[in-house]
Amino acid sequence: MNQKQYDLIIIGGGPAGMTAGIYGARENLDILLITKDFGGQIRRKSIEIENYSGFKKISGQKLIQKFESHLKKFKIPIIRDKAVKIKKQGEIFSVFTENKKQFKSYSVIIASGADPRPLEVTGEKELIGRGVSYCVTCDGPLYKNKTVAVIGGGNAGFEAAIFLSRIAEKIYILEYGVEVKAEETNQKRAKRAKNIEVITNAELKEIKGKNFVETIVYKNNESKKLETLKVNGVFIEIGNIPATGFVKGLIDFNKRDEIIVNSQTGKTRVPGLFAAGDITNEKYKQIVIAAAQGTKAALSASRYIQNL
Repeated sequence: MNQKQYDLIIIGGGPAGMTAGIYGARENLDILLITKDFGGQIRRKSIEIENYSGFKKISGQKLIQKFESHLKKFKIPIIRDKAVKIKKQGEIFSVFTENKKQFKSYSVIIASGADPRPLEVTGEKELIGRGVSYCVTCDGPLYKNKTVAVIGGGNAGFEAAIFLSRIAEKIYILEYGVEVKAEETNQKRAKRAKNIEVITNAELKEIKGKNFVETIVYKNNESKKLETLKVNGVFIEIGNIPATGFVKGLIDFNKRDEIIVNSQTGKTRVPGLFAAGDITNEKYKQIVIAAAQGTKAALSASRYIQNL
């Protein structure tokens, strides 16, 4: 008995993948969506979203629930698994998963998102889950009335600190550069919180603790001195690494391991293979842009299939 061949397999359940699913279903494609979970970075990180059209303010959790509800209206089959390899033979793609399953299709959209970027400092790996965290919405509530440090002065770092300001007693934001990179709106909100202190020119050197995080050591890049802060937790917010390892050798990447795509269509150099969202070389990483890329990729995949 021959294995079923889908028109399109979508890998990823973030805004790009779910939007691709919605548009692919509207194009009447036979679709399979493969994802470990829904939401991607929004579910892990976004606290309040104020820049998604149609919503003056909405939590990341609620926005993802709306995406998911819309997607499931089309009754697309969903496999809760992780893609680990893609092959192409002739016009047919094979997608292999962590649970040793194989699925076939005429086209594929990669929308696997990105994973948190580690600092790779002494003590970080040893204390993961014991004070070191990459998910403020997951672990933030554990630090009620405690002192924590957020590493990273971009929007993600400030949003994490603002969320924590309602839970923790004291929050330090450590930024490597001379100035923070967060938007002015987030900086103003942090100032209003009163219990957030921003430290610039701070290069984290070590996270210390016997069983749990106790202190962090950072270098003041202006004075060149080492400084120590007593903290109960450390939240790492220094960016992400594209989750693209499973397609290495198949398509082209830039120096940041982002997939190089045609900005108008989402096409990669492999016919029938498209990419969307934060894994691509799109300059700006925003929810609305990821959703738009998912749309382009789905419409492009539909045209590709029609032309086969």
